Amino acid sequence: MKIRILDNSIRLRLSQTEVQHLSEKGKVEAQTQFGLAPNASLIYSLEKKETPAIHAAFSDNRIQIFLPNQMATDWATSDEVGLEDDMPLGDGNALHILVEKDFKCLTERSEDESDLFPNPNENC
Repeated sequence: MKIRILDNSIRLRLSQTEVQHLSEKGKVEAQTQFGLAPNASLIYSLEKKETPAIHAAFSDNRIQIFLPNQMATDWATSDEVGLEDDMPLGDGNALHILVEKDFKCLTERSEDESDLFPNPNENC
């Protein structure tokens, strides 16, 4: 799972295996270590939850993104590429949340892309 953060925007991109794992197990999680101390990691997860809207939480070096159960299931089993919503933060601010299926690039890369979704523009 890849994460991209820019100001009040967060985007997660998932491989085919991660989307399947989310659908079957209800959660997918990744971690980035910044050192050996127990609190020197950033953990981020995408979780299915009985909730009315996409939302996020942050505490103890953990970013959690929550998707409504049915929305997550429908997305995982369809050709729909992404889900997005704005989570109100108060004071007129919002966190833009985008969750997408990760596609193979159209140009050669050194990154292993064998588990990514086929690019819809591949044969154009």
